[in-house]
Amino acid sequence: MKQKRITFAQGCAALLLLYFLLAVLLYAIAGEQFFWRASQQELFIPESSAGAEPLDGSHVLEQSFWLEGDRIDSLAFKSCTYGRQNSGVLRAELADENGAVLAAQEYAMQQLPDNGFVPFSAAEALRISAGRRYVLRLSGRDTTPEQAASAVYQEQATLPGGELRFDGQPIAGALCVELRQSDALWFGPHYWQSAGIVGMLLAGYLWFLCRQRRAGKKGLVLNALDAFQRYRFLLRQLVERDFKTKYKRSALGVLWSFLNPLLTMSVQYIVFSTVFRNDIQNFPVYLLIGVVFFNFFSESCGMGLMSVVANAPLLTKVYVPKYIFPASRVLSSFVNFMLALAPLLAVLLVTGQRLTKAFLLLPFSLACVLVFCMGMALLLSAMMVFFRDVQFLWNVISILWMYATPIFYPETIIPQAFMGVYKMNPLYHFIRFARLAILDGVSPEPRAYLFCILAAVIPLLLGLALFRRTQDRFVLNL
Repeated sequence: MKQKRITFAQGCAALLLLYFLLAVLLYAIAGEQFFWRASQQELFIPESSAGAEPLDGSHVLEQSFWLEGDRIDSLAFKSCTYGRQNSGVLRAELADENGAVLAAQEYAMQQLPDNGFVPFSAAEALRISAGRRYVLRLSGRDTTPEQAASAVYQEQATLPGGELRFDGQPIAGALCVELRQSDALWFGPHYWQSAGIVGMLLAGYLWFLCRQRRAGKKGLVLNALDAFQRYRFLLRQLVERDFKTKYKRSALGVLWSFLNPLLTMSVQYIVFSTVFRNDIQNFPVYLLIGVVFFNFFSESCGMGLMSVVANAPLLTKVYVPKYIFPASRVLSSFVNFMLALAPLLAVLLVTGQRLTKAFLLLPFSLACVLVFCMGMALLLSAMMVFFRDVQFLWNVISILWMYATPIFYPETIIPQAFMGVYKMNPLYHFIRFARLAILDGVSPEPRAYLFCILAAVIPLLLGLALFRRTQDRFVLNL
């Protein structure tokens, strides 16, 4: 029985349904990161030249500070027990500038750590007003000065907009605290409105395409879809040919897709681990993510560069859509890229890296780097037809590009003054997205999605524009 073909309208409806399903899945995975972003202001006062005051029933220690965030993620203060078995209760309160208590928690003094941080869990996930002063108040009860614990403060430190007071009298220094905040994001509360607007725009455009197709009109998108439908067999054959040719007469064959990233990672790990391993969490995984992404970029652009020139005999004899050749080279490299993800998963398991639901966001980064490489291949292949020196220049540019990408080093070593230029590298955004999803187990902030989309789409549009403008003159220069 002949299988019924899906109509164009049915395909558009399926695409629209897929969009809304992905919107729901994205919210389920990344909802928290769409509402909050880690604040730049982080308060941390370690112990150094420290002092301590006993917190019995007659003494109160107060530390005021100015906060710029919208939510307190964690708050801890350092306690001192003098190495003895104390008794009584220590009470911690967080109050606003008007004196209203926002959070309070009590601790048994005999369970407090000696010279260690005590988490103020009652203040976690507490909404606050940005740009206001708050007070952390510590006091004790049911104890004596000989059996009371203390809070540790640093005598030379200060907190922004803060003052340290003991029984209402100011004293020099700042309480040893560790405080992290988050800033509220506009995108989270408006996620569904934004997703709905994009969905309506997509539905309107698909409806427009359906009307165009029904009326027999042509356009860029419809022409591309028709060409893909007509030449998909040729595209599949070219992808298979490129992939098989890569390992022709090789003893290990396709196993090199697994071995190449592992061997590259091993060499770079030996060279750079002593330099960066203390600064980077799970350095083998960090390194391998950068290696597999850059290897795909380097291979696909290198193969795409020669795609039109190498197929000159075919182009001069029969009509074939010329963009199929760079597209097939990138897709064959993408198959190799997908195989290289297997060693990455193996290294994840070996190193004990915990996989979270954010791992499901990895296909977004893969799709963006694929689109980016497709644009670069179109751009380079068109330039190569007219300027054969491009192949030699590209060898130098790819080396510079490798060192400009955080493959084996942390981005923190880049001076802040150069970060704006540094972030113009599209690979930086794709690799950073993948590392946040895998290593940190969280979704990147909303703007990271936008940066990845722009870094992928802009090169693709530039590549398409140059390729379309010059393709009619390819035959004269091959």
